[in-house]
Order: sequence, then C-alpha cells, then structure tokens
Amino acid sequence: MIAVIQRVSRASVKVEEKIEGACEKGFLVLLGVKKGDTREDADLLADKICGLRIFTDENDKMNLALSDVGGTILAISNFTLLADASHGRRPNFMNAELPIQADELYRHFVRACRIKGIHTETGVFGAHMEVELLNDGPVTILLDSEKLRKKG
Repeated sequence: MIAVIQRVSRASVKVEEKIEGACEKGFLVLLGVKKGDTREDADLLADKICGLRIFTDENDKMNLALSDVGGTILAISNFTLLADASHGRRPNFMNAELPIQADELYRHFVRACRIKGIHTETGVFGAHMEVELLNDGPVTILLDSEKLRKKG
C-alpha cells in the first residue's frame, strides 16, 4: 500500500456536489492499494500514520501526533498512486489491486485508524471525487508498506 499524508488545516471531499467527508486539523491520506497487499499492510500503515509525529510542539519542533493535537483523518482511496508512467506518456495501472479487494483493504485501513481512537472520515470508493485541502506547512509524507515491512 502506498499512502500520501498531507498535514492539513482542513480538507474535504465532494461527490456530485455533496460533501462526503471532511476534517479540520489533521491528515488528508491518499491511499493506493497494490496487488498483493494484505490486512497486515493496512494495519502497518494505520499504525504508522496514527502515530506519525509531524505537528509542531511549543518549541516549533515536529514532535506531536494526531492524538496529541486532537487531529482527524480524511482518507481517500486513490488507485492512481500505483501508476507506472516509466514507458510512454500514458500511465498503466497494472500494479493497482482489483476494485473489490482494494475497497476491502481501504475499509480495513479506515477501521484500523478508528480503532486507534482517531476520528476518520472517507470519500466514496471508486467515485469521481473533488478533494479540497489547505496544506499546513506544506508537510507531505510518502509511505509504502512494503518498505516499512523491510525495515520492520
């Protein structure tokens, strides 16, 4: 699984002009599920993201996690994170998991974040979504569960 985490002051997602999910201070997480990912990948990323200390403390150091600042998550499924654009100009998405399996793992990731006590909202899996955000920093972190497992 690949996750792009953006520290935000606020973020929201619309589907057909209706707001489906939103968060205030917290993280916008774009989540891509690749072929072969498992619930372990989802749990690993949820644990890492929920504990990620990228909010500043009183000394202006990135030292605080979501739970320390009362932050929330807006999690958006995003298969285009698995795009391979290394050949030609049109990306292929052969590394992206099939929709049924990807949706199940995306939902598992969201449940894992909620179990950790982090309020987590979502978009609509597979829908055309309009995401708005106010990036705080900007702070943007890229995580790959495969790389995290190797370091684990």
